[in-house]
Amino acid sequence: MIDLHTHSTASDGIYSPEDLVQKAQDRNIKVLALTDHDTIDGLKEAKKACDKAGIIFVPGTELNIEWPTGEFHLLGLGLKKISPDLQTILDELREGRDGRNREIIEKMREAGYDVSLEEIQAANRTKCLGRPHFAAYMVEKKIVKTRQMAFDKYLGKHCPWYVDRVGADLNKAIEAIKCSGGIPVMAHPLSIYVSWGKIRGVMEDLKERGIVGLEAYHPGARTSECQRLEELARDLGFIVSAGSDYHGEAVRTDRRIGHTCGGSKIEDRFYFDEVLPAIQKNCEEYGISDDYSFWD
Repeated sequence: MIDLHTHSTASDGIYSPEDLVQKAQDRNIKVLALTDHDTIDGLKEAKKACDKAGIIFVPGTELNIEWPTGEFHLLGLGLKKISPDLQTILDELREGRDGRNREIIEKMREAGYDVSLEEIQAANRTKCLGRPHFAAYMVEKKIVKTRQMAFDKYLGKHCPWYVDRVGADLNKAIEAIKCSGGIPVMAHPLSIYVSWGKIRGVMEDLKERGIVGLEAYHPGARTSECQRLEELARDLGFIVSAGSDYHGEAVRTDRRIGHTCGGSKIEDRFYFDEVLPAIQKNCEEYGISDDYSFWD
């Protein structure tokens, strides 16, 4: 069993990178990718913990991409280093996130709530503050009963405290990931809200732009949809990935580390037959030593 999409307190997960690795070890996971949103802050800690636990570590990140519909997230899997271009993207996304957080705080204050960004930051162990942290704060302060209610009533799109996120340019993000030794994989493809009738054309364009893989298997989709995505990926020449998108039970009770759509275990083949050979091929094409790792 493996997992190629997880989050820690470096972004919006509830477990530190070290504790996340412990959760993986407890569940006999062989391969673990840490893919925090718009940051690499947790990778060194996770790498050290994985080495100690005997788990193969896949350094990664999940970048927010500028896209006209839905939500486009791009995984970078197998990062060996951080290229200047990738660092620029991470810095710009963090600046955009900080600006968005300040705007959300302003909307909350206008609604009559005495809250500060510093207060929410102090309650969390991350430099990468996001809406899930606001939702947790709102539950703690009894503004809402649940985190989901916070999104449904206040923080979700078209809600009074919603603020658009800054996204990276797709073409630049693809190249920045590849130059860093990793492979660009589209996370949860159905989140871009493209109909099945149009999705093939979109995916053909993404393949031409340089995306290597599709995360066909994700707990946010039905098993039949995931199987359909895998068929499309095979037909278009993508590799196929799978993940849990695990943030911790308190965030999403329906998501378990090492499991994907329909609660099924994530098979080893997604790493050893798909992701690993693609990373090795990319390193060869970009002249990056496959045994080099900035995280060691």
